[in-house]
Amino acid sequence: MPRARHTVPTALARTSARLAVAGAAALGAAPAWAAQALPAEALAALQRARVPAAAVSVAIVETGSGRRVLQWQEQRPVNPASLTKLLVTAAALDRLGPAWAWTTPVWLAGPVRDGVLEGSVFIKGSGDPKLVLERLWLLLRRLQQQGVREIRGDIVLDSSAFVVPDTAPGEFDGEPLRPYNVRSAALLFNFRSVLYTFVPDAAAGVARVWVEPTLAGTQTDRSVPLSSGPCEDWRGALKASFEPGRTRFAGSYASACGESAWPVADPQPATFELRLLEALWREMGGKLHGSVREGLAPPEGPPTFELRSPALAELVRDINKHSNNLMAQQLFLTLALQAAPGKPATPEAAREVLSGWVAERTGAVGIEPGQELVIDNGSGLSRHTRISAQRLARLLLQAYDSPVMSELMSSLPITGLDGTLRRSRATPGRAHLKTGSLRDVAGLAGYVLSDSGRRYVLVAIINHPQAHAARPALAALVQWTMRDAPAR
Repeated sequence: MPRARHTVPTALARTSARLAVAGAAALGAAPAWAAQALPAEALAALQRARVPAAAVSVAIVETGSGRRVLQWQEQRPVNPASLTKLLVTAAALDRLGPAWAWTTPVWLAGPVRDGVLEGSVFIKGSGDPKLVLERLWLLLRRLQQQGVREIRGDIVLDSSAFVVPDTAPGEFDGEPLRPYNVRSAALLFNFRSVLYTFVPDAAAGVARVWVEPTLAGTQTDRSVPLSSGPCEDWRGALKASFEPGRTRFAGSYASACGESAWPVADPQPATFELRLLEALWREMGGKLHGSVREGLAPPEGPPTFELRSPALAELVRDINKHSNNLMAQQLFLTLALQAAPGKPATPEAAREVLSGWVAERTGAVGIEPGQELVIDNGSGLSRHTRISAQRLARLLLQAYDSPVMSELMSSLPITGLDGTLRRSRATPGRAHLKTGSLRDVAGLAGYVLSDSGRRYVLVAIINHPQAHAARPALAALVQWTMRDAPAR
């Protein structure tokens, strides 16, 4: 967006000027008001969790003035987990603009006579992360509004815009059926996942199983016996088996559970889009003489119509509020696709684009390049990603001065109110913070509004086997910041 390109350097200059003194502080010339130790309440929480202070990195900086309130191991490279999504979403808002949208073009290759398309339909993906069931229905409804009720040829799906390594779905943590482990694709339908909803029917003695979406060639048990007793490990009690073409529930479902839903990544991800589109087209009354298959869209000629995604600002909110890994990966690859539209996007290209953007916006931090900033992917599901609290704080300060500040801040979870912070014990409504969570990692990063009305950037990351037990220490840092400590 031209507006962002012209104003960001100015914003960066203002941020850099304010951080000049702070940079000196990091090298040893700390102003008198800069805290050099963690607050007592945070240290107490760490001690209760048996986590040493050496496992924590913290940077707290006042917006506007750039005054550094607390610095604790802020230059140390750490694994940020899902705080990585802040890099991806901030870069996308800056480079593409909050009103930018993905387009999914559709071609009708042949004439339409009396509701019959004498040819094939081509659909080309560009990375839209939210081609969910409702929007797919709209796409096919648009097809019917073109007069098509019967397709003599095929429906051809083109996913060539992304080239992603063919890795095992459970490679990261051994959980292949978790939706967050689904691999990215340029044409990605409904997160390649199925939602199973269990509804007790006491009169029949069973729980009805609702399946959304249905897939061609896949059968599912539509009921499971009800059982008495408490609702505990209801998923384990179902004794589910998710196999290609067949989903079975050999166990029972406790009536005390009421209605419950279970999202599951499909065990055949490579053909998910084909099976979903075929089933949906037939459910809508459409006829298909050929098949739904993979292929390339026509190289020339404008599409018959395009399906546009919601605006980027709306999808960034989905990514950060709920820490959606797959959507973040889609956006990560989209950055590479938009940087070089003529080339398929790859993870390597996306890493280069994002690393370059972050380094440009945040400058040097006093550590040898290549050690402190390492970006593996866009979601944070990685054991290799590294960044310092100082650099992440700089990025958030720069974003605060940019034209997209409101879109980025409003996308972050709000303490005690929504997203991944709805259960936070910090004062409700006073902080917008992204959460980061992996085995051995816990973190918070974002903006905190203090009692005095000042706003601060806060970055706090714990890397330790007991990191999750130490989350109260992160909450203590948020409360400490709200109180404008240290007092002046």
